[in-house]
Amino acid sequence: MPTVLRMGRFRFFFFSNEGQEPPHVHVKAAENDATFWLDPLSIAFNQGFNGPDLRLIKSILEDYREDFLGAWDEYFGT
Repeated sequence: MPTVLRMGRFRFFFFSNEGQEPPHVHVKAAENDATFWLDPLSIAFNQGFNGPDLRLIKSILEDYREDFLGAWDEYFGT
């Protein structure tokens, strides 16, 4: 489960067995977690994050989207 970025209390990571799915990233902070598709950027799943957290996470993903996509391609060889 490679971690791609840690920012504040958020950890952004992939699960190593998900290379057959479209590029996405998981976000975890304490007991909260979410999944975001990277292309196009949209939320796929949320458990526990509130609206302001989700907006902040989406803003981080917008800023680092190309880095996440590059890390996905590098890790999964796509």
